Order: sequence, then structure tokens, then C-alpha cells
Amino acid sequence: MTLEESVVRALQGDIPLEPAPFKKIAAGLGLSEEKFLGVLAELKRRGVLRSIRAIVRHKRAGYSANAMVAWKVPEGRAVSFGKTAAASPAISHCYQRLTRPGWPYNLYTMVHGRSRAEISKVVAGLVKKTGVKDYLALESLREFKKTSMVYF
Repeated sequence: MTLEESVVRALQGDIPLEPAPFKKIAAGLGLSEEKFLGVLAELKRRGVLRSIRAIVRHKRAGYSANAMVAWKVPEGRAVSFGKTAAASPAISHCYQRLTRPGWPYNLYTMVHGRSRAEISKVVAGLVKKTGVKDYLALESLREFKKTSMVYF
């Protein structure tokens, strides 16, 4: 097994919730934290690794309501809208996507709250800050999958 494969395997499961999680993972592989981070940097440089992200168990954290909000943002304003949306602590994901015939929405935000009313308040605040009023809120009804990617 290559060093790169070992590093990827080590990241497939849960990442320790502590101040220096990569130091602990690296030690488990017999590596220094610097060497481990160097492998990650090289994988990123080559385009093999895009990012490392946490999966938030929002229901365990007390956030029982959430909605994917699809926004129709004028093309020239997508970046500024995205930065404004991403700055909200209630928004965990913010993506720009291509539109399709019959589906004009090009920007998506995942909004979390403790109630539907809280979600509506976040969306209304984003409308007020950006002036973008064309959106569709898709409320989550049931979660089917929430797992880390496994490659090996």
C-alpha cells in the first residue's frame, strides 16, 4: 500500500473531534503531522483531493428543521450572493450549479434551524440582504444517508 493510499484510508472514517485531529491520525500511521499534511497538500495540488469536510449531525445538535433553497441569482451576482449566503452560520452548504431547461435555479444553500419559522427567517434575511427574491425552498422530510466517502 502506498503512503498516499494509507493517508486516504485514514481519512475515510471519523476524524477525531479535538484541537489537532490530523496529528493524532498521522501518529496512528507512524508519521509526523507535517508529513501527513504534506501528503494532503500534494494530493490537493494534483487535483486528487478537493477538500476535507465534516458531516454535521444537525439533529443531534438540536437543529430539527432544514431546507435546500434553490435560488435564481443573476449570473453577474452569483459570487457576491454566494459569499453573503456562506457567511450565515445557519447555512452549511452553498453551491453554484448550471441551470437546465425548465430549472432556472443556479445557486443552492442548505439552511438549518430549530424550526420552520427559523428557516423562513434566515431565507427572508438573505432576500433582504441580496435583493434576490426568486427562490424555491425544498424542505427536508427524511434523511436517507449521511456517511463519509469510502474509496478503499
